[in-house]
Amino acid sequence: MGLFSKMLKNITPAQVITLGFAAIILAGALLLCLPISTRDGMGAPFWDALFTATSATCVTGLILHDTFSYWTFFGQLVIITLIQIGGMGVVTVAITIFVLSGKRIGLKQRIIMQESISLSQNGGIIRFTGFILRGMIIIEAIGAILLAYRFIPRMGVVEGTWAGIFHSISAFCNAGFDLMGQFKPYDSLCYYIADPLVNTVIMLLIIIGGIGFLVWEDICRHKLHFRLYRLQTKLVLVTTFCIILFPALFFFFYEMSLPQWAELSLPEKVWAALFQSVTPRTAGFNTIDQTALSTESSIVTIILMLIGGSPGSTAGGIKTTSFAVMLLCTISFIRRKGGIEVFDRRLPGSVLPNAVTLVVLYFSGMLLGAMFISIRDGLPLLQCCYETTSAIATVGLSVGISSEASLPSRIVLIALMYLGRLGGLTLLYAMQRNYRAPLSRKPEESVTVG
Repeated sequence: MGLFSKMLKNITPAQVITLGFAAIILAGALLLCLPISTRDGMGAPFWDALFTATSATCVTGLILHDTFSYWTFFGQLVIITLIQIGGMGVVTVAITIFVLSGKRIGLKQRIIMQESISLSQNGGIIRFTGFILRGMIIIEAIGAILLAYRFIPRMGVVEGTWAGIFHSISAFCNAGFDLMGQFKPYDSLCYYIADPLVNTVIMLLIIIGGIGFLVWEDICRHKLHFRLYRLQTKLVLVTTFCIILFPALFFFFYEMSLPQWAELSLPEKVWAALFQSVTPRTAGFNTIDQTALSTESSIVTIILMLIGGSPGSTAGGIKTTSFAVMLLCTISFIRRKGGIEVFDRRLPGSVLPNAVTLVVLYFSGMLLGAMFISIRDGLPLLQCCYETTSAIATVGLSVGISSEASLPSRIVLIALMYLGRLGGLTLLYAMQRNYRAPLSRKPEESVTVG
């Protein structure tokens, strides 16, 4: 007991987050193995259950079996609970339980919470946790009501209400799991391709969930006074707007002009282009068949998936701020500036190495994983890149490779989803113990690049 207590005392915040997600995934997988979880009454095979639990907890959305057709209500309840925990963050849930039980939150718990939601300071952690919970409950409830209004006429009161709740949580947490398999398995939201209500609600839930809790708080505090926002909020909002608008224009004017979409009406093309631009924020829903996308649009979607959402949000990817920093660095170099400047502020030198590290980790993971699956299963490399990007960026958009892949390839996808939800930097910190800054530096010598 003394050894166990000592281990807990010496564990780092990053390790707590890493082990916490692993524990939740394993518990979810064991529940999905129960006979009560599947419609055939046999329970899911362990590796299928582990894949699904990882996808749900890591708010990814990649599936091996259609969620409605394969899982019972109990199985669906386990999945949506894992999605909610994954979206909130394991540590946020733990802190909430501590608060409700009346226990005191110590300094170490506050530091862990700070790391889990990318908060720059640990002051006001409890207040901020309350803000996250209230915001989630209110937004998901509104989304559920609006979606149920559309689903009930088609599904009935009970199933329509459940579908509204399920899809609202899944969209807000950027998970992408759906219950539309009762009409056509693996069809996601294709039936609602031009439905203004469903499209608007799902897209808003995706965007709100993907811009981050810190951005919410800033907007709530300063309302629409953009000038008063923190630099991170400004970067997130501007970057998010740009990577939704310009890809949407590309999808509409190029992709929707191709022969495979000729049967779509103009409103359907408009909604489809906009939705295809929003869903790579790591949501995973789709209103058009992803296997029918052109090579060019697939590559654009891969790039958007890698960028993902924003820090401290329910979304994955390298994050909008990392993408913005890389872009600003390039602009700064072209303009021969001494540092990265934006909105009358100069970014510290440590920001760029973090961004570069994330980009290299995510891109390497995506590419190496795709090459492994392509070689192991004999599948096209571009499609494998699409699937592994979807996994590591916790998106969930799929071209069907997950269900076709061999067990070793599925294990690779599980590892990528886990890495993507934790974040590359968190995993690196978890592997380090007692890091100390070097007391001396080596001699400096320049090399030529470019």
